Amino acid sequence: MGDGRQIGARKPRREDARLLTGRAGYVGNVRLPGMAHAVVVRSPIAHGRLVGCDAKAAWTVEGLLDVITPAEADAVRLPCVTLAAGQRHTSYPVLDEAVRYVGQPLVLVVAETPEAAADAAGLVDLEFDELPAVIGIERALDPGAPLLYPEWGTNLVTDSVLGDPDCDEAIAGAEHVVELTFGFGRATPHPIEPRGIVASFDGDELTVRTSTQAPHHVREHVAEALGLTQDRVRVVSREAGGGFGGKEHLYPDEALVCLAAMRLIRPVSWTESPGDRLVATLPARPAVHRARLALDADGRFVALHADVVGDLGGHPSNVGISPFSVTAITLPGPYRFDRVAVRLRGVVTTTTPTGSYRGFGQPEATWTRERLVDEAARRLGVDPVELRLRNLLGPDELPCTTRTYQPYDSGDYPRALRTLRDLVEPPAGGDGRRRGIGFSCHVEATGLGPSMAMKATGMLAGGYETAVLRMEPDASVVVSSGVAAMGQGIETALAQIAADRVGVPFERVRVVLGDTAVTPYSSIGSIASRSLAVGGGALTQAAARLRDKIVAIAAHRLEAAPEDLEFAGSAVQVKGDPRAALTFREIATSAWRGWDLPEGMSPGLEERVSYDPVAYTFAYGAHAAAVAVDPETGAVEVEGYWAVGDSGVQVNPAIVEGQLRGGIAQGIGMALTEEIVYTDDGQPVTEYLLPTTREIPDIHVVMLETPSPITPGGMKGAGEAGTIGPPAAIGNAVAAALPEIADRVTRTPLTPEAVWSLLTHEPGATG
Repeated sequence: MGDGRQIGARKPRREDARLLTGRAGYVGNVRLPGMAHAVVVRSPIAHGRLVGCDAKAAWTVEGLLDVITPAEADAVRLPCVTLAAGQRHTSYPVLDEAVRYVGQPLVLVVAETPEAAADAAGLVDLEFDELPAVIGIERALDPGAPLLYPEWGTNLVTDSVLGDPDCDEAIAGAEHVVELTFGFGRATPHPIEPRGIVASFDGDELTVRTSTQAPHHVREHVAEALGLTQDRVRVVSREAGGGFGGKEHLYPDEALVCLAAMRLIRPVSWTESPGDRLVATLPARPAVHRARLALDADGRFVALHADVVGDLGGHPSNVGISPFSVTAITLPGPYRFDRVAVRLRGVVTTTTPTGSYRGFGQPEATWTRERLVDEAARRLGVDPVELRLRNLLGPDELPCTTRTYQPYDSGDYPRALRTLRDLVEPPAGGDGRRRGIGFSCHVEATGLGPSMAMKATGMLAGGYETAVLRMEPDASVVVSSGVAAMGQGIETALAQIAADRVGVPFERVRVVLGDTAVTPYSSIGSIASRSLAVGGGALTQAAARLRDKIVAIAAHRLEAAPEDLEFAGSAVQVKGDPRAALTFREIATSAWRGWDLPEGMSPGLEERVSYDPVAYTFAYGAHAAAVAVDPETGAVEVEGYWAVGDSGVQVNPAIVEGQLRGGIAQGIGMALTEEIVYTDDGQPVTEYLLPTTREIPDIHVVMLETPSPITPGGMKGAGEAGTIGPPAAIGNAVAAALPEIADRVTRTPLTPEAVWSLLTHEPGATG
């Protein structure tokens, strides 16, 4: 193994130099000879049918090249990769005359210039038979609601239960029961680089340059949608300026651009406009939870039950109901319960389909559970930290399987909370605002991977990763992986693993990502906090094999036993005898030339390893927020924020802490400002307030390190941890500051209007 000089080192991210100097390969920078430009014409109504689509006027625009209507894309469909029990639709059309949300793509216009495409798009004449909108979960479940799919006879997509069937009985017999209904604002990913694509077709091969988290996933869907064999589709994603889950699959508008390139046999470019982003890129989170926490007379958690209803939007997306399923299975968090059960339902509404967003259902589970815990502490007159410590699983209880089937691997949950409690420093007051401190704890499922487990849960994908590790004749090293770079620092982290485990300088390692023509297959790419836990696990195993081969060659040539050799710098030598040594370059050159190799050994120094984890690995954390609330306006300021996390072995602590801080900033936005709101007739309100530096305080981070017993190398995921805890911690802090409305702090975001309404309305008012 390596000497640890690379793993655990705070190396500067090697990708930052090109990202910060304008040398990054973003899709928006791609310029190809003869490149045309596309504009998507979207539905202005929420529900109805397209009965007329006249493009005659559009063809008067000079430079117009193509207009694709639903009739011309009739057979082009995209698959749903994750299917719920009873889900009727397993795919959806890229263009459809049935309209189910504002922003639904209806026509693609292609022209010589962006300006001509925009002009022509504005001249496409659309005629609709409009139907009533269906906004909100309660309306969708109303027996008299309009049906998005009349043939279903309902707006309900799925209805299932999991957990303990006798959970209700346990709650009925408990000493104390806290019951609340929680809601979540519809939030959306907001990467620096919007979605974009340049597709080119030479009559045989389709090359797709796109900003994606999953290049091979995109390749599969393009090929299936357009009737191509996968060997005729190449997907390239050199950079992805942020993904956050919103770029984990192929969208209808992107598939249409590929279709246009094939029709025209010339490159076609499209970039999502700011006005389209809120109605086109899949949002996430909208759900209602009716939840109950039961405790005994000593404050011990007895049972937890939730009725989870998720809003799927106009149709099940690529991931379908799975974010809400993750909410259900992660609901117990780091605590011990005798019984847990969840009823899980999904409904369709006339809104943009919902999908992946950083945290993938786990912030919602944490919000519901941790708000219940704080409300229980308030009603029982117990310190909320002490109540948590009383019920947290201890390190001696791990590994264990939760009541919702999650196999927790390793950690010390009470230590994280105690460490956090000692960090918190209440800010000074004295300005008339009300102040409070809130805590939250979570366990995070990371390293999505067991392929057969994914099959069993209805996910039509595999979860293994493959690493190809090669030492060239000059002893430089190349790492090739199917995971994708999207700003998370994976290129640096993989280089550190290779350098450390092989024993070469960090500067001598190159990492190749994001090109299906040259990288190994990855079914789902960089999602679900899995890039390093699974991709790095594969690389760790490949490095061990490569190192063993280096030692075997050196032992043969030095006429020594392998156990008598040691690594010394960029050489292998007999222990204690630097004169009996071979440099890596000498060994590598010999290997590639096929000279002086042990009998039966193949030439070359390249290892290819596929790693399919046996289970998820579970990171965890504890968060605290200090808030000040202005009772006159309802404005909430986060004055201090502290987080303790454990993501296993940290290959680069600076990257891990950066990921945590970035995720916390997103979580603060979800807690306080971010929400896509719809009018009753289905029109989205386009004001979407992202947090700025004014809303983000100094964030204090402390990392613990409990190696994963599952992952080769001991890593756990870290990319989503920051988003999971903030809404609950901030909600608990607001409830602590305003105890008179504590049991009504049940919905995100806690905007000034929402908090002011709670303060000025009588209990029971909806505000």
